[in-house]
Parts: sequence; C-alpha cells; structure tokens
Amino acid sequence: MNSSNGAGTAALDLAAAEPSGVAAALLHAPVRPAAAPAVFVAEVRAGLCAMSALLRMSLIEQRRYAFNAVVRLFTVYAFFFMLFMGARITLGSTAGFGDSLGSLVVAMLVFMMAQRAYQDHSGRLNAEAMQGTLEQLAMSRVGLSQVLVYNMLVMTVVQLSFNAVFLLLMMATSGRWLHLDVLSIVPLLLVSVLSVHGLGLAMGGLTLLFKRVGATIAIFQYVFLMLVAVPVDRVPFFRFLPLSFGSGLIRRVMVDGESLYRMPAADVLFLAANSGLYFAAGLVVFRVCERIARDRGMLGHY
Repeated sequence: MNSSNGAGTAALDLAAAEPSGVAAALLHAPVRPAAAPAVFVAEVRAGLCAMSALLRMSLIEQRRYAFNAVVRLFTVYAFFFMLFMGARITLGSTAGFGDSLGSLVVAMLVFMMAQRAYQDHSGRLNAEAMQGTLEQLAMSRVGLSQVLVYNMLVMTVVQLSFNAVFLLLMMATSGRWLHLDVLSIVPLLLVSVLSVHGLGLAMGGLTLLFKRVGATIAIFQYVFLMLVAVPVDRVPFFRFLPLSFGSGLIRRVMVDGESLYRMPAADVLFLAANSGLYFAAGLVVFRVCERIARDRGMLGHY
C-alpha cells in the first residue's frame, strides 16, 4: 500500500497512543515452548491481534485523511471516464475490453483491485522502514512475511468496499448495469487477485534489497491493464498469466449472467491452481530476499 508522509504520521500516532500496535503485539506474544494445541492457539491469537491492529491503523488513516481517499476515488473514476468516452466516441457503444461496454467495466474493476494488491506489500514495507518499525516486525514471532499476509487480508476487505463504490459509479456512467452475483463475483475476484499478491510479495522482497523500486512498480502495474483486457478465448496463452483467466471468468458472471456454481469445475480449479502457484512463488522470492537482507544487515536501512 502506498503511504504518504501523512499516512506515516497517522501510523506513528497510533503506535504512540496504543502500545499494543502491530509490532508490539507480535513482539510481546508468548514464545515459551508449549503443546501443539497451545502453539496453534497462540499463533491464531497473534494473527488476530496483528490483523486487528492493522485494521485499526487503516481505519484511522482513512478517517484522518478522508480527503486523500476522495481524491483517489475521483482520480480512478476520471481515468475510467476518459477511457469510456474515448472508446464510446471512437468505436460506438460496443467498444470496450472484450465484447462490450460491460466488459470494459469488468476490466476496470479487476484492474483497480489488482493495482492496489500489487502496490500494497512494497508500500507497507516502505512505510514501516520510514517509521523505524520494520526490524521489530521482522523479529516478531510470526515473521515479516506473515505480517504482510495479515496486511493483505485486512486491505482486501478495505479494497472490496472501495471498489464496490467504484463499480456503482462505473455502471451508472456507462449505463450498463451488470449481474451482481456477489457469491460468484467475490470468490473469483479474490482468487484472481491472489496471483497479483504473489507478484507484489516478490516486488516487496526486491524492496528490502534495493529500497527504491518505485519506477519498476509504476511500469509493471500497467501490464495488468493488458492482462485483464485480452480475452483468453482468442489468445489461449494468456490463461497462464496472472489475472487474464480470472478476469474472463468474472466477465462471464457479470456480463453473461453465468454463476460460479454452474461453471465447469476444471475452469475453477485451473484458476485456483494458477493463482496459488503465483502466490507461492512470490512468497518464496520474498523470504529469500528477506533472508539476504537480514544477513547483510539491510532491514533497518531505507
């Protein structure tokens, strides 16, 4: 998650006001040997404590810097509006990514969700490094990689809320009201974006080593627009890349009215396996980079 100086100040205020913040909660968790059930319970409690602290910090940032959130929503909406009007004027009402304006709305929804997922991990690491808490998180009982996974879960909830508003604005602008089968859309969206979280974790690992990788992040995030735009039925190779196949399945739900539970099991399993592999690979890359940074004493540097 990209963090401005204001967001960093909010995090520092939270840490000062609440000693049981993310780093403190994890550092003070019990580490004495225990039976397997007790260890599991302790791990669950540590995870819930970390997610609770991350959620409180996110809510404080959103409340204190509401203007920034409104500007962000306006910016992404303006980007969609220009794209929509350009396609509408140039190619007519059937223009879009795929077969229709409805496909354009779906593509933008997946793109915005993926963009934030990609930026979250390196942004969180940069914010913690600037606040001086990165090493504390790395020394916690759960480890830095698990903290990022907890942050991913929390920010997924926040981003789903944000993108729900964005989706309504897009549908109202385009005049194309899609099938909102929440029980089909949300699972497909979460599994599709999981692959991007893997790429984000890999980029987060590179952030630990090279620190300033903002230019690389900015370049690669626009590749996602191509991945969600290309219909996999016409270019089968893209089904193996992140987002493409999942975006196609979401399009089938929201545009064609198909239900997740009526889709071929092979399609759903392929999406889960593809996204799971990307996420696992990204997690491995992050842990390797973290170990190298730890051995070189680079965690505390920014």
